[in-house]
Amino acid sequence: MNTKYFLYKNCQQIIENRIKELSTLMQDTQESANSETKSTAGDKHETAKAMAQLETEKLSVQLAEAFKLKDMLQQINLNKKSETAGLGSLVKTNKGSFYTAVSLGKVTVEGLDCFVISAISPIGKLLLTKKEKESFSFNGVHYIIEQIL
Repeated sequence: MNTKYFLYKNCQQIIENRIKELSTLMQDTQESANSETKSTAGDKHETAKAMAQLETEKLSVQLAEAFKLKDMLQQINLNKKSETAGLGSLVKTNKGSFYTAVSLGKVTVEGLDCFVISAISPIGKLLLTKKEKESFSFNGVHYIIEQIL
């Protein structure tokens, strides 16, 4: 197996874990709101229910975003070979490695520290269509592309 495959699988696992965690939090919040009894003071009861509703809405937005990340990740063709950087490329530079997939931040796989970035992020946009040995600058740092997998 190759590093790009393990990066992809690691990203899948991170997103799946996020979905499970958010789903559990939503369920717990709903159960907490439902267990609030009318026996508590009226205003206190209504405030607790409103706060639980706001928390559920916030978690719902985060969960929808996690599902969007999952869908975007599934669009990556692991078998695609390309001379230029694009969606699903592992780009090794003189200053670090980038995996253009979804925005997840720093991930370590097989001893390789890699920044998992979205293709529409500022640095992702700079990487798109670049070839090996080409260079670019980001935030005052000069990068040279050593390898595209």
